Amino acid sequence: MNTLRLSLFGALIAVGLLLLVLELVRRRRLQERYAILWILTAVVLLILSLWQSAVEWMAQIIGVAYPPALLFAVALAFVVIVLLHYSTVVSRLAHQNLALAQAVALLEERVRGLEGGGGRNPKESDFES
Repeated sequence: MNTLRLSLFGALIAVGLLLLVLELVRRRRLQERYAILWILTAVVLLILSLWQSAVEWMAQIIGVAYPPALLFAVALAFVVIVLLHYSTVVSRLAHQNLALAQAVALLEERVRGLEGGGGRNPKESDFES
C-alpha cells in the first residue's frame, strides 16, 4: 500500500535525523541547546509516521485529502520554526559582534595613544561598559 510505504519512509527519515543530531552532539559539532529543537522535530515525525490513525484523524480535521502529505507539512512547519529560532540567534550574535568590534576599536585607539606618549593614562573606569 502506498500510504504504508510513505509512513515507513517518514519513519526512516525521522530515525536518520535523530541519529544524525545525536552524532553531531556527540562530536561537539552541535550544542545541546540547539539539538533539542531537532530532536523534538525527529520525535514528532517518528510518532506521526508510526501512528497512522492519528495522522488520518488530524488530516480529516484540517481537511487534508491525502493524510501522508500532512506528515510532511508538519515536518516543514518544524523546520520553519527551527529556522526562525536560528535567525534570532544569528541576529543576536551579529549585534554582539558589532558591540565587541566597537569595544576593541576603542581599546586599540587608547593603546595607540599611550604608545605615542601624548595620550592620557586610562583609568580602570574607562574600560567599563
